[in-house]
Amino acid sequence: MKLYTKTGDKGETGLFGGKRVRKDNIRVTAYGEIDETNAAIGIARSYIHEGSSGSREALSYIDSVLEVVQNKLFAIGATLAGSDDSVYAVHDSDVEFLEKCIDHVDESVPPIRSFILPFGTDLSARLHLARTVSRRAERSIVALSASERVDANILAYCNRLSDFLFSLARYANKAQDVPDTMWKKEQQQIHIQVAQQQKLIEEKAEQQQSQAPGVSAETVKSKNSGNHLQKASA
Repeated sequence: MKLYTKTGDKGETGLFGGKRVRKDNIRVTAYGEIDETNAAIGIARSYIHEGSSGSREALSYIDSVLEVVQNKLFAIGATLAGSDDSVYAVHDSDVEFLEKCIDHVDESVPPIRSFILPFGTDLSARLHLARTVSRRAERSIVALSASERVDANILAYCNRLSDFLFSLARYANKAQDVPDTMWKKEQQQIHIQVAQQQKLIEEKAEQQQSQAPGVSAETVKSKNSGNHLQKASA
């Protein structure tokens, strides 16, 4: 049997049961983004298997729990694609598995005292990326649930998944002796102050130019507008 079927060449795809829908259908988007989440997790796992340095116990733990999640995401994708086979069902125990993993990891990392930037080791950054993809998948599933029935455990699992990946990203940093990078609020305030000062300088320059003999306010405004465009394109 060939891999390609040509049945989707006109922008449609088949769900379980044979129903045909457009490929931009919200249901297709939902299970497609679950697949994307699974692939992002696979990229993170591949880094561990490439022989990344750090605590082998911690890295092996991360790899093992991610494998469990990848298998469950495959099942969730099948359910969202229309399968009613109980083998793909998400149970309370699946959600509890994520919660137990989060609790276990949180006991091993420092308490959170600030927002954390998605940065650190290669593995941690990949897990943060998987986290953001999982959030996007969750939003699509929530959108689907507004018009069609979605199992409550799928919603709960996907909501817990991003917390799970966030915890593992922090754990990956610890496993490789790299501290989390905290968001520095004072730097944000400095950027705001610099922007405000720059605006005052530009306003003062406009005022001085407009007062120059033979220069109209429209000419000054046009010139400054051109300067802004030049900065934007630089």
